[in-house]
Amino acid sequence: MTTPEELKAEEHQRIAGVLPAFNVAYDPTAPPLTASQKLSLTMHTNFDYIVIATTALDAGVSELEGDFSGYGWGPPGYFKRWGASYADTFDGNLIGNALLPILLKQDPRYFRMGKGSFRHRLFYVVSTTVICKGDNGKWQPNYSNVLGNFIAGGISNAYYPQADRGLGLTITRALTVTAEGTVGGTLNEFWPDIQRHLFKKHPKIGAGIGVLGQPAGTNPLSQ
Repeated sequence: MTTPEELKAEEHQRIAGVLPAFNVAYDPTAPPLTASQKLSLTMHTNFDYIVIATTALDAGVSELEGDFSGYGWGPPGYFKRWGASYADTFDGNLIGNALLPILLKQDPRYFRMGKGSFRHRLFYVVSTTVICKGDNGKWQPNYSNVLGNFIAGGISNAYYPQADRGLGLTITRALTVTAEGTVGGTLNEFWPDIQRHLFKKHPKIGAGIGVLGQPAGTNPLSQ
């Protein structure tokens, strides 16, 4: 199992020193997480300042575009949109990265490939929305991510305006979270390469992006 030291290292991983990358394994042989570690990583993500800030930004864009008019406009409408956006993220992470992985014994982390052609690695990124590693180390259908996104999308019907509720909202929110996960996976996969290319004379830039339990810049997969 993952040691407390390795878990602590994961909780400090960030892309460009900013974006959280807590659920990323840069070591393909990283040991599985315990149930409590899966929950810990998820909650660490849910309460991260960047997650809170991005949902606040999403709410602003939503109001500017006139989405979910049932919330109204101005500060009250904005804060309702912010609450809904944050709830979507919180629920999706909790269900898809903690509760279902615990129940189904699946590893919620993204395991970086780190080598091969761009096309092959990009295909791998996309494929991780539907496949994942089990706690047994074997690849299997990613029921946690797929079901988690749709369950969270269904829960969103409880707090979105009445006019926007229904199957359409469930599918839209599920696909939105899935797309966000793919974008995040792309950053997780290629950021070490970008970092090495742009900052090769400054290896300490982007601290926190390294193999679990090792300093940044020591990732053998990106050498």
